[in-house]
Amino acid sequence: MATGFVWHETFAWHDAGRASQNPLAEPYPAHDRPETKRRLYGLLAASGMLDRLRPIRPRPATEAELRRFHTVDYIARIRELSAGDGGDAGESARFGPGGFEVASLAAGGCIAAVDAVLDGWVDNAYALVRPCGHHAEAGRGRGFCVFGNVAVAVHHAQADRGVRRIAVIDWDVHHGNGTQDAFYADSTVLTVSLHQDRCYPVDSGGLDEVGIGNGRGYNLNLPLPPGSGHGAYVAAMERNVLPAVRAFRPELIVVACGFDAAASDPLGRMLCHSGTFREMTRLVKRAAAELCGGRLVLCHEGGYSATYVPYCGMAVLEELSGQRSGVEDPMLGWYSALGGQALQPHQEGFLQEAAAARRGLPLDAAA
Repeated sequence: MATGFVWHETFAWHDAGRASQNPLAEPYPAHDRPETKRRLYGLLAASGMLDRLRPIRPRPATEAELRRFHTVDYIARIRELSAGDGGDAGESARFGPGGFEVASLAAGGCIAAVDAVLDGWVDNAYALVRPCGHHAEAGRGRGFCVFGNVAVAVHHAQADRGVRRIAVIDWDVHHGNGTQDAFYADSTVLTVSLHQDRCYPVDSGGLDEVGIGNGRGYNLNLPLPPGSGHGAYVAAMERNVLPAVRAFRPELIVVACGFDAAASDPLGRMLCHSGTFREMTRLVKRAAAELCGGRLVLCHEGGYSATYVPYCGMAVLEELSGQRSGVEDPMLGWYSALGGQALQPHQEGFLQEAAAARRGLPLDAAA
């Protein structure tokens, strides 16, 4: 099995600015720092795992490709700010000089991963890109995201490659609001988001957000209770997510792969570990094999623990490629033994509530 891998050095050069602009607080860098991605890349290289992956060269997304999701005015504003000192794309989405070029390369890197899979050059692919994208809206950036990487890549797959039905699964700890917005009235794209309830954005990602018009029933949110761990995430995938995906029968599956649901992440309050991400990857890979010839692309989103993201990423890439690196997660024993890792009664109740909320909608697994 061939697994493709996207990376470019300039992804590490994206400048997300400072976390606090309060003049009375000591300046501190934003949580979106290059170390998480660079250390994952370094672990892959040092272990020899990188040599077993097929490199996919990213290229910038064109303005026409960006316009399939973003407004003309927004793209122009990012380009203008980028030519100067940089700025904020909207809400907590700062970037420095040259930020337009890096962000468009991140979106284009996800497009390149999709193309490599659709061309059959690789079986599946992982795009380690930065900045992330799932919070970006049509006319503004949010939450460290400038352009909607996954949304742009999905539009490309449909418009330029003729793929009709695409399922997007987002397991970042934060709600994939931007990707949801991109396809909220579209029945040809199933959007699924597993996230911590009311984490970010606090006003989106509820069970009642199911899509509108032709897209009604084709958006599925699972706002898991804070403190959810391995048991809750695996149960949600098996009972709620994958039954909907199988009912949809996609021709391509794209995963917005964030690692900020890990127990050590500073921006989430979940209990996942590398084994959780390995198992979710195994499940979605098996579904892709059953439904769409294995066509599966993972695009990197959040994850802000520089010491732990590399082990989560390694687990995912081992599962994707079917190979083992010999690298052991030194924290797995501790994190997997934390109290609350098993599916809890209140989490079980939530999953039942989530299933009930979809009764009568398209892709209702109980229908």
